[in-house]
Amino acid sequence: MEYTRRQAIMTIPGLAWAAKPAHKLSRAEEEFLEDLSRRSFLYFWEQADAKTGLVRDRALADSAEPDARPWASSAATGFGLSGLCIAAERGWIPRGQARQRALATVRYYAEESYHKNGWFYHFVHCSTGERRGTSEISSIDTALLLAGMLTARQYFREEPAIGRYAMKIWSRMDLQWMLNGDPNFLSMSWRPEKGFSEHRWRRHNELGILSLLAIAAPEKPLPPDTWYAWERPVITYGGYTYINGAPTLFTHQYSHAWIDFRGRRERQPPHTDWFENSVRATYAHRQFCLDLAQEFPGCYSENLWGITASDTRKGYRAWGGPPRRGEIDGSIVPCAAGGSLMFAPEICLPALMAMKEKFGGRIYKRYGFVDAFHPVDGWTNPDVIGIDVGITLLSAENLRSGKVWRWFMANPQIRRAMHQLFR
Repeated sequence: MEYTRRQAIMTIPGLAWAAKPAHKLSRAEEEFLEDLSRRSFLYFWEQADAKTGLVRDRALADSAEPDARPWASSAATGFGLSGLCIAAERGWIPRGQARQRALATVRYYAEESYHKNGWFYHFVHCSTGERRGTSEISSIDTALLLAGMLTARQYFREEPAIGRYAMKIWSRMDLQWMLNGDPNFLSMSWRPEKGFSEHRWRRHNELGILSLLAIAAPEKPLPPDTWYAWERPVITYGGYTYINGAPTLFTHQYSHAWIDFRGRRERQPPHTDWFENSVRATYAHRQFCLDLAQEFPGCYSENLWGITASDTRKGYRAWGGPPRRGEIDGSIVPCAAGGSLMFAPEICLPALMAMKEKFGGRIYKRYGFVDAFHPVDGWTNPDVIGIDVGITLLSAENLRSGKVWRWFMANPQIRRAMHQLFR
């Protein structure tokens, strides 16, 4: 694929990134994204409990049967609710079926699911809601779930019960309880055995969606100043300077799955443009992978790159960079490029298409790409993970149509909060 002029000028720090032209998809690119997106959605349709709507955390990449591992993820369910809107809009399933699944899901969380002061467990049994082991009540995973609910609230407006349930869930989230005495920073989690985590959402990462929902909350919202309280460390890598609070690329993607930051700058200095920031983070990450090429011959190249939190041959790890984090071994995680499709399609699309062309059925299966693979030694993860499939699906749709952004941003509480924060 011929690179755009924008790709050339973006290697020069300080130029006006806001002048980015829209990426016009070729027919081959559109066909690829249609196939990848449909496969990705199929995961959320087949690997969810039809009664509760809860979506499994993971499943085998090539099986149509519900996975034997019954544990659902609240975050994956949030991605799945947004996926139902995409599928209905594109005609992959009948709208009525999508609407009924969305209704079942929000009703379950509103009326049956266990919650602690309005916050939900990270992992539960997809049919019974039973807590998995010592899983935590998670503030960020509750936020990702709620983002999906609010997307469905606006898309399925013909079913007012979806909106009522979503608002019931949002309204009962006790933000003061999750602050646990701090004026600005929500706790990351709570467990009945130990109480609140010592860790708080005080540093730039995926917390944007949580922070916005807290400021937009219909009951006792947090003040807008809490948005500006985060630590915002700035790094420069490969000629790209940007805010980077964590070295894993997904932290630059998740909030953008729903929040449309395009063309917006914060009202307070330094007037950050978060969309531009994530574009730079994507380019810097690609350069980080290219710089690993000598250490891992044959693994990374111009169109073969991407490492973010995923399965590894040693289990799940939050690996990536820059700066380098974790025991990087030459593996590739397709959702690193997949989750950044909405930021930098001119480098992310060629990477994903090259992966499929080069490795074919080894890595591209019923639900799209496997979670991770090694391009040289043959290691291939047998699973997909719901949140990784989800960020790919939503990012692809935002690139193609911008509709996930449009549906989520149509919530009046979100619009008001965005007006308070951005100009």
